[in-house]
Amino acid sequence: MPPIIDENKCTGCGVCVDICAEDVFFGSKKGMVPVVTYPDFCAHFNCCQHDCPEDAIKIRVPLPQMLLYK
Repeated sequence: MPPIIDENKCTGCGVCVDICAEDVFFGSKKGMVPVVTYPDFCAHFNCCQHDCPEDAIKIRVPLPQMLLYK
């Protein structure tokens, strides 16, 4: 499941674009709401969600991976 960005909260700071190890937000421009270009590449590291200063990103982790977190 790809990250979900709340466009009302996002300020376009680009922190999520810079921190994503899998380059899910490829091609996104600073100052604009990031675009999830490659949703299938998301490895659910949650870096973008944790580092977002506006709490504008939510990640739904798939069930098989949730079982690993427990």
